[in-house]
Amino acid sequence: MDNWTDPFAPPLLLLSVPANGGETHFCDMYGAYDQLDQYLKNQLANKNAIHNLDFSRTRHMKNDRLTEEQRASVPPVSHPVFRVHPETHRTCIFLGDHAETIEGLNYEEGRTLVDRLNHLATPEELIYRHHWKPGQVVIWDNRCVLHRATEFDTVNDRRVMRRCTTLEERRGY
Repeated sequence: MDNWTDPFAPPLLLLSVPANGGETHFCDMYGAYDQLDQYLKNQLANKNAIHNLDFSRTRHMKNDRLTEEQRASVPPVSHPVFRVHPETHRTCIFLGDHAETIEGLNYEEGRTLVDRLNHLATPEELIYRHHWKPGQVVIWDNRCVLHRATEFDTVNDRRVMRRCTTLEERRGY
């Protein structure tokens, strides 16, 4: 599935709902990891992905690109493809639309693998589709859930949301 955002985005409060579309889909990354075949788990066990906001913005928001100053403030970051949650101790996939490639592989091979894994990680049975109503708040654990918004008519409709981010103690995660 396309346009799954990076798992760092915060909880959301919806203030204005579009007439059609604008839902948020959430995908279980524990379940996604559990469904992977052992070969792929072994292949990616100690690999990191390069997460790059500029990469995903350039692909999907061609008219709203990052400025040089913005790019400098959010440089690409390396994260493990698989992570063990510090509280549940369960392994999950840690990718999404900002993941550009896999470290240690040539760019095209890494890019292909990210696309494949993002596709495998988002099967229909692991997706919850939230249909918003004004005033609703949704909170999720970004360390084990992907999310994305669905399209809506941005010319004639509005989707106004507020976010709240909580900080956690860093525990090597």
